[in-house]
Amino acid sequence: MITTLFLDIGGVLLTNGWDTNMRQRAIDYFKLDAKETEERHHMTFDTFESGKMSISDYLKHVVFYEPRSFNENQFINFMHEQTVAFQDHIDFFKDLKERYQLQVIAISNEPRELNAYRIKRFKLTTLFDAVISSSFVHFRKPDKDIFRLAIDISQAEVEQSIFIDDRLMFVEIAKSLGLQALQFTNLKEVKIKLSTLGLSMGSKILHND
Repeated sequence: MITTLFLDIGGVLLTNGWDTNMRQRAIDYFKLDAKETEERHHMTFDTFESGKMSISDYLKHVVFYEPRSFNENQFINFMHEQTVAFQDHIDFFKDLKERYQLQVIAISNEPRELNAYRIKRFKLTTLFDAVISSSFVHFRKPDKDIFRLAIDISQAEVEQSIFIDDRLMFVEIAKSLGLQALQFTNLKEVKIKLSTLGLSMGSKILHND
């Protein structure tokens, strides 16, 4: 019996929090130096995503290291506006949770302020029982410790758990810890793969014998 579903957020339920395409849009919109911005981003992002740097400090190093014609709040609002929900994905996992009484836990690499905004904005607390975010626990995928922590907090048996992420490497690492794991490519494919594991929206019970 599957009891626990571990889900990534960016790339599965929502667009990514702050990826290359989003940064490029910001560079174009705010007329930033692309090379300098990307270099500064890559020097600071691991620390930012691990929860050891606030969004204000990140932007101070990446954007506001020199005077700008716009302010920090304007830039943060722009960052927020880049997120789009995959509502059909969210609705599917909510239905799956309800039908099979699953425990659903996020395992996500996201900076604290963006993570908090996205969870609140798209009401993901109605799906998740807990959120294991890199910025909360100071471990980032692919570090195995973030997976171990999620397993410990959930008190789930790995054989009765499934991890879903759009990044193949993270799926491989989850499997190495004994978790069943699927790469999220598209919703149709994931529905088919889940049905082979007993989680089909076409039936109302899961191996209750």
